[in-house]
Amino acid sequence: MTAPADTTDTTHDFVGIGLGPFNLGLACLTEPIAELDGVFLESKPAFSWHSGMFLEGAHLQTPFLSDLVTLADPTSPYSFLNYLKESGRLYSFYIRENFYPLRVEYDAYCRWAANRLRTVRFGTTVVEVTCEDEVYAVRTAGGEVYRARHLVLGTGTQPHVPPACAGLGGDFVHTSRYMDHKRELQSKESITLVGSGQSAAEIFHDLLGEIDVHGYRLTWVTRSPRFFPLEYTKLTLEMTSPEYIDYFHALPEPTRYRLQDEQKGLFKGIDGDLINGIFDLLYQKNLDGPVPARLLTNSSLESARHENGTYTLGLRQQEQDKEYELRSAGLILATGYRYTEPAFLAPVRDRLRYDGRGNLDVARNYAVDTTGRGIFLQNGGVHTHSITSPDLGMGAYRNAYIIRELLGTEYYPVEKTIAFQEFSA
Repeated sequence: MTAPADTTDTTHDFVGIGLGPFNLGLACLTEPIAELDGVFLESKPAFSWHSGMFLEGAHLQTPFLSDLVTLADPTSPYSFLNYLKESGRLYSFYIRENFYPLRVEYDAYCRWAANRLRTVRFGTTVVEVTCEDEVYAVRTAGGEVYRARHLVLGTGTQPHVPPACAGLGGDFVHTSRYMDHKRELQSKESITLVGSGQSAAEIFHDLLGEIDVHGYRLTWVTRSPRFFPLEYTKLTLEMTSPEYIDYFHALPEPTRYRLQDEQKGLFKGIDGDLINGIFDLLYQKNLDGPVPARLLTNSSLESARHENGTYTLGLRQQEQDKEYELRSAGLILATGYRYTEPAFLAPVRDRLRYDGRGNLDVARNYAVDTTGRGIFLQNGGVHTHSITSPDLGMGAYRNAYIIRELLGTEYYPVEKTIAFQEFSA
């Protein structure tokens, strides 16, 4: 749906910048609220969510109830189930008896929702945000100005390249672009995958499945001591609860950062069935002789260089404290994503709050500005809101919370207690 152009004399209640799943969910949830006037700006020409990882059969690690709206408003017309109904696939999904949507299916659902909204402006790149008299002016590359009393930042996290690979030449690929470069990678005599987590495991399994077709050598390097499964037990899932957010947010800053490192396995682990599938595939491939695949644990990437079409990786076996080198024609970085503060916020940086490590100090209500309710942040808050920050299942909860802050009253019920366990003394 094509939205009308904005006018410079309009002051919206809020402007959402960036349109990933979280701000898209906010757009869906605010659409029926007559008391809220908002607009969402996205630089891409259309909605796209991790299209570089659309491997066949890859699915979400959260159930379909963690869609854009359901956990805030089960009656919303923007639910995943309504999308299935309108696309004629509801009964097929029912018969499938699997709570976890395919990744490509979730992307299609989000595009379906985005195309129904009048508040979304695609192809609109924000270049600067200024503030005067408590009204934010959002300027775009096209010269438009959108004014609002509040901002909701949804620019998301960016692909992370580790320091060892800074300035590294060649044609290495981050997992975010894997599908675009898969055939090119498979034409090389050797491929090395660096990193861990679900994306790394999916790519290793994918490349391992075709290793005898293309004849490359395949190596998976991780600094973790083992290939950790995603912890998905029900009492652990209660850590994605309002009570745990309250508890975690109130902890001292050093404690929160320590827990952030310790809790990576709670949201960056590998699906247990996939780990087993990798072992079974290795077993199968080895029946006819040793398969040219290696899995190297406890190995941190210390350096990297690229010469004459070959990468030389300097690795350190952490438990043995031994250094060694690995050479590879192809290189894939499964090194995750990091939040980067958008450059367009520079003119209002004096209005933002930062913690002792220089990261945005995200308040319990998701505000990051000095007024405590002017600029809100989607994602980017693992250091303040723990594993709930990137969790798709908590997106609707966070948006219900932000909507309450924008309205000054509760439109969607915001849960306060859902857990059986107690987290604080």
